[in-house]
Amino acid sequence: MRERSAGGGATDDGAGGEAGKTAGPEAGPRVRRVLRGLRRASGLLRWTSLRLRLVVVFALVALTAAVSASGIAYWLNRNTVLERTQNAVLNDFRKSLEDSTRSLPLHPRCAELQDAARQMAAGPQNYAVLLIGVDREGKDCAATTNKNLLTLDSVPRSLRTAVNEVREVDESNRYAHHLYWQRKEVGDAPYLVAGAKVIGGGPTGYMMKSLATERQDLNSLAWSLGIATALALVGSALLAQAAATTVLRPVQRLGHAARQLGEGRLDTRLRVTGTDELADLSRTFNRTAERLEHRVEELSGREAASRRFVADMSHELRTPLTAITAVSEVLEEEADSLDPMIAPAVQLVVSETRRLNDLVENLMEVTRFDAGTARLVLDDVDVADQVTACVDARAWLDAVELDADRGIVARLDPRRLDVILANLIGNALKHGGSPVRVSVHTEEVPGDGAGGRTGSTAVTGGPAAPPASGGPEAGTEQEGTEVSGQPPVGGKLVIRVRDHGPGIPEEVLPHVFDRFYKASASRPRSEGSGLGLSIALENAHIHGGEITAANLPEGGAVFTLRLPMDAAPLTDGDRGDRGTARAADEGTEDGR
Repeated sequence: MRERSAGGGATDDGAGGEAGKTAGPEAGPRVRRVLRGLRRASGLLRWTSLRLRLVVVFALVALTAAVSASGIAYWLNRNTVLERTQNAVLNDFRKSLEDSTRSLPLHPRCAELQDAARQMAAGPQNYAVLLIGVDREGKDCAATTNKNLLTLDSVPRSLRTAVNEVREVDESNRYAHHLYWQRKEVGDAPYLVAGAKVIGGGPTGYMMKSLATERQDLNSLAWSLGIATALALVGSALLAQAAATTVLRPVQRLGHAARQLGEGRLDTRLRVTGTDELADLSRTFNRTAERLEHRVEELSGREAASRRFVADMSHELRTPLTAITAVSEVLEEEADSLDPMIAPAVQLVVSETRRLNDLVENLMEVTRFDAGTARLVLDDVDVADQVTACVDARAWLDAVELDADRGIVARLDPRRLDVILANLIGNALKHGGSPVRVSVHTEEVPGDGAGGRTGSTAVTGGPAAPPASGGPEAGTEQEGTEVSGQPPVGGKLVIRVRDHGPGIPEEVLPHVFDRFYKASASRPRSEGSGLGLSIALENAHIHGGEITAANLPEGGAVFTLRLPMDAAPLTDGDRGDRGTARAADEGTEDGR
């Protein structure tokens, strides 16, 4: 008899378990502590995202390797255990069937079959036996050692068909009947079922062997492999944490040093240890920082020399300019009595002298901003009165519409506010279109630019100058206006200056606050110097405010000035110092 499988094998179900869940939110401080811990943990994960990715990658690689190894080990051990048990049982069944049926007659009685079945089942393999034969009277007889487990009906039909099949005997097949086996489930227990027919006439035998012990052994092996996989996962996470710490510590030091370098600490250097790639990166950072420090020192020296040159030049020009201005004023007064051929030249000298004087004053003001010596001299200002005084002093009342309620009081530098207003309004009158409308209001939360603009983004100038600390220049000081209304409160003062001109070209809009910028390159000698709006912006910055420029959908440009209602926090305790710098020219200087 040969061993043949008559069908699919049994499936072994792994043991499973249910994990209980514990819930129950707690009230009070404990819940708050838990929430704080969760927020701290989430912040840590965000802060160490690279560390988290390293741990996850290590864990996934270890999990994949461990699961693969465990799966292969389990499958190999399962096949080995089942095949060893199966071969031992089938060999014992074949031998027992041959030995027990050798002494039986061709047509045994049922009692003889029953004795033979008991003899076969009494072997060391402990399996149930079913013998089926035909007695002398031609009646079928079935003898079983376990009526509840093994009967003819409990044997799979496919196995019975294979056992009863008569195969042709030839050189490749020496026997007409073979031994067949199959694994099946009875309830929740696995069993091995085998059957064979005695060659040469005799009974057909079936046996059923429980594989519960083997399943238990395989389940124990599966649990062991699962625990080993979990330990490998934990070990890989710890290894990843150690590796991430080793790798990220230099990266964190590099990030910290880069932040310090970005904050202006150009003497920042990294301690270099080792010869790996991270050490090379640290050396590269140190070389870069050293070159940057030398370059910044060189540029700072050149910039300081340039500022000193402009300041000295402007200061030296003031003395001859004073004399030239006095002479030009005398010539202007005598213009009516001069020769008509000479009068245009005299008028040109007078206008250019005034322009040169304005340019020198503006350069000195810009130099003070660049050097950080500009200083606020604060006073309580009624904004409506300040705007009216600015417009009236320059004879713009007929061209300017004012929309401002009296009683809006802000603590600002009135002289610098006057410079801002003069430049914005004068610029609107010169390059925009009348009438120019000035509106004043307050807001609690700062807004974004002018309302109703189309496509144009609000553009500002350079960085704000730091709070003033430096010596004042000699000059005239505009006294603070008399307080009328309520004292300054929190919030923002918003002043909008709108014209009815063609607006600012889109390509010019980003540059309106640049120094010496003029919209038309064909007008290099236009009346303005290109410093007015830049000085206005610097005066807004020193108050902690901002100026934005935009175009309106209905036409015209609008400049929006936002200042704090109280600039006292920016003075650093120097409110009592009334020394002031010479005011910049209040005329408009920026061309469009």
